[in-house]
Amino acid sequence: MITASAPIAPDVLDFLKICFSCDILEGYGMTEASGAATLMFEGDPNSGICGGPFCNTAICLRDIPEM
Repeated sequence: MITASAPIAPDVLDFLKICFSCDILEGYGMTEASGAATLMFEGDPNSGICGGPFCNTAICLRDIPEM
């Protein structure tokens, strides 16, 4: 299963993984920027992360002092 569009709390994600007995992958992307940009790897035991970028996707991080 895949979830996106809004973050899921890690404890809720862990609960759903147990209930459905399957991987639930969390992804991230912006509709304005062509959709999906990242997705967790299948079998990743971590929760609360949105995974790595897809092939041919560049992710840039910028430090904003006000934040």
